[in-house]
Amino acid sequence: MQTDAPRQQLRMIWPSRRLADPPPLRLHPDYDLRTYRPGDEPAWVAVMGLAGFHGWDDERLAVLKAMILPDGWFFITHRATGNVVATALANHRPHALHPFGGELGWVAGDPAHKGKRLGWTVCAAVTRRFLSAGYQNIYLLTDDERLPALATYLKLGYEPFLYAPDMARRWEAICSQVNWPFTPDAWPNNPPD
Repeated sequence: MQTDAPRQQLRMIWPSRRLADPPPLRLHPDYDLRTYRPGDEPAWVAVMGLAGFHGWDDERLAVLKAMILPDGWFFITHRATGNVVATALANHRPHALHPFGGELGWVAGDPAHKGKRLGWTVCAAVTRRFLSAGYQNIYLLTDDERLPALATYLKLGYEPFLYAPDMARRWEAICSQVNWPFTPDAWPNNPPD
């Protein structure tokens, strides 16, 4: 019996025409944005768990931390409680599809704070960090069912990367669900230079 191979994750790219045009930082007045401080790991693991990303241990976290750019691990804290409620990080993670690439990774937020555009803020901060470091190949990986995140990435300026035969069909369905124009002819379909 033949089984289907696992479906490849979606990829999105920060367009080369926007390398000098970082997304604006927008921060809700009830929150603060900062970078990593020693001891943030337990709060980060907790937010990751609230967002559905489980299985973090010291070894896995150490591997991840080795890839994070200096001042590239962002946290949003709730002013009233001091709790970490959103996070994202800038990973130096070259890939055959993204030479010398930087990956916007591990975007997570506490669902109790949704609707405050905190995802926008941490993703914009990571993108700005990559741009300030001179990265020209900035990308992210995500999944079809993460519709709020996909809408945020599109609004920030990331473009779908049609790197595999099924990508256009998948993005057509996503665009319909998030009310975004489906313009595959305008999207990258080759690895960036």
